[in-house]
Amino acid sequence: MNTTSLSPVGLPIAAVERDTGLAKDTLRVWERRYGFPAPDRDANGERVYPAGQVEKLRLIRRLIDQGLRPARLIALDPDALGRMLDELRSPTVATDPERRAQLQALLEQVRRHDHEGLRGALQQLLMKMGLQPFVMEIVALLNDMVGDAWLRGEVDVPAEHLYTEQLKGILRTAIAARSGTSRGRPAVLLTTFPEEQHALGLLMVEAMLTPEGACCVSLGVQTPLEDIRSTAIAGHYDIVALSFSSAYPLRHALDGLRSLRAGLPPQIELWAGGAGLRTAGRKLPGIRVFAALDDIPAALAEWRRNAAPVQP
Repeated sequence: MNTTSLSPVGLPIAAVERDTGLAKDTLRVWERRYGFPAPDRDANGERVYPAGQVEKLRLIRRLIDQGLRPARLIALDPDALGRMLDELRSPTVATDPERRAQLQALLEQVRRHDHEGLRGALQQLLMKMGLQPFVMEIVALLNDMVGDAWLRGEVDVPAEHLYTEQLKGILRTAIAARSGTSRGRPAVLLTTFPEEQHALGLLMVEAMLTPEGACCVSLGVQTPLEDIRSTAIAGHYDIVALSFSSAYPLRHALDGLRSLRAGLPPQIELWAGGAGLRTAGRKLPGIRVFAALDDIPAALAEWRRNAAPVQP
């Protein structure tokens, strides 16, 4: 007699990790600590996650990336989580109809995982517009659109990662091609704080500075504060520039900035910006907080006006 073994319907833990961007270890810790997720087990005793739990995990992950804590989120039902996401939406502000159409076409290529078409379209826009307008009018707005689509589940994790990697490659190539225009000063040290893994914002800042003739050196991401301080002093940098994504906790950013400012000589300016500082205001003594990328050229010109001549 044939018997049919009924297995629970759902996704294995590896598939959930790929789908949500949450690490396997994180899922297991939450299961023990919060009682969620609560996976079933298949015939081999392996975890199997029902579709409803996977969808809730997606929502939780999106909210965590906006700076919220899992302990606050796990107790909420999917409807409440969805309402929170709607409140966090950041609408795109492109007003020109042609520009909106271009951005929508690019977003559609991201959704379809059309990496070749996306790369070609972005490179064409870069060549047509120039680096700084490309960053301000395309990259900044498209980032918001992709982030919003990801928050709403319209763009999956692999598509978002693919978009980010494509854009980083294009910006690095463009920056390298223009680095010969540097006039030497100011010398700008670019990096992010520990646990800030997002490099795209840093590249966007460098793309705004390099065509203005600034000499930029990037340490990449996640640099310890003491290493930032010692490198800035040893390298005789004029400015330390830091980028903070929306996922970075504001309190950690402010505490780190104050600590770094206290450890730097007064002649080294400290600049900071990014979505993670949108609610910080400008009341940080000795620290220049940027509300938008297009503030950078004016700040650079001001620095040059105020800079004392370097003694031989």
